[in-house]
Amino acid sequence: MNLSNFENMDAHLLVGLVNTELRNYSESLDDLVKTHGLSEDILIARLAGAGYEYREEQRQFR
Repeated sequence: MNLSNFENMDAHLLVGLVNTELRNYSESLDDLVKTHGLSEDILIARLAGAGYEYREEQRQFR
């Protein structure tokens, strides 16, 4: 999955892609950002701006 342009993606589409990646391919948020070369802080801020927060115990943004 190509998340390289995540900063310009619609946040509601992005959350679906990120949650799918977390569920199917990544062990953690840290694993996801390292695998795709993303900034964890920017990703979290981008999704928080749309009202989503990361829930570690569920491994997803809600």
